[in-house]
Amino acid sequence: MNIGFVGCGYTADLYMESIKRYSQLELVAVTDRNPERLSAFGNYHGVKTYATTEALLSHQNIELIVNLTNPNSHFEVTQMCLEAGKHVYSEKPMSVTFAEGQKLVDLAKSKNLYLSSAPCGILGETAQTLWKALRDNTIGTVRVVYAEIEDGPVQLQDPHIWRSPSGAPFPYRDEFQVGFPISHAAYYLTWFVAFFGPAKTVTSYSSCLWPDKTVVPGEPLHVANPDISVACVTFESGVVARLTCSLLGPHNHSMRIIGDKGILKVEECLNWSAPVFVDKYSRFKFRAQRYPIAERYPFIKAWFDPNYYVYPPVKKFSWKKRNARLRQDYARGIADLAQAIKQKQSARLSTDFCLHMTELVWAIQNITNKPYHVTTTCKPLHPLDDGALQEIRSIDW
Repeated sequence: MNIGFVGCGYTADLYMESIKRYSQLELVAVTDRNPERLSAFGNYHGVKTYATTEALLSHQNIELIVNLTNPNSHFEVTQMCLEAGKHVYSEKPMSVTFAEGQKLVDLAKSKNLYLSSAPCGILGETAQTLWKALRDNTIGTVRVVYAEIEDGPVQLQDPHIWRSPSGAPFPYRDEFQVGFPISHAAYYLTWFVAFFGPAKTVTSYSSCLWPDKTVVPGEPLHVANPDISVACVTFESGVVARLTCSLLGPHNHSMRIIGDKGILKVEECLNWSAPVFVDKYSRFKFRAQRYPIAERYPFIKAWFDPNYYVYPPVKKFSWKKRNARLRQDYARGIADLAQAIKQKQSARLSTDFCLHMTELVWAIQNITNKPYHVTTTCKPLHPLDDGALQEIRSIDW
């Protein structure tokens, strides 16, 4: 599959490192509206560059465009690509408003084109291991889920000095201005919809509690879009998930799926090699949880409790990779989409699935005065089969 990039910023380098591992993906050319950034990316990675998006889209051999522009440009660029007859995989969010997402989906369907978007973490090893544990009824009937995506006050972490391998600056202004729920809630929501089916309602609190996001002294940066949201999402299966997204609380990307036999835990959704922990209920555990020492020294209950263990992963990783802070294969969603296009089948991250996700993150950020009844739905996702898992195991990443 011949692909092209629109956007050569910070995220493009992450995608580029992943794409190199897929022999079936060929990056033909890239473009960016910033000539200096375009030149730096092209020279660093040795890829052909085009000065404009129109020029890139005129390339007949390019079948699939990866939209890596800033979030507020996603709608315009994706629309342009679809109108040019190209399939599109977009970085998250597919669009910053639900209405724009619907327009893109309608356009793609009218032209018989594929449209998909990140995040693709549900295709990762950690999510697939967790999904298998759920199918194996490891913790019984799932009742509720608690999940956090909290990155702390990024404006105090010197994001202005963060650089990608080719020298692109981290787009912290975009991160702040688009709203944290819009840009981050889908990391876990995609897992939940895969595990528990489409969502029915969203009840959310969302606000901007720290509007002054000034990073560089003398360059004031004030934002209005939310830096915190707390949402309760009900799913067709009856499961309820509470998802917190914020730039306020200390760094925490953990999740707990609570069933009537125990709990499944993941400490980091952005590390696809992270272990999945099983914490089965027991009288000892319930007693231990009542004492503060058990929280201060959790190894105490883990050491003495045989019901606390690591679920067998779908792929084994080294200790270093299991405990990495961030570790994702950004190209996996592109590879899955490319395979679907070639085989003329539905992609796992289908157009309807991505629109459903767009509606959910939009509702979490914008509908805060009453419960919101979700209007979209999607077909059930299916876990990776043995063949797909075997292919993933063969990729040395």
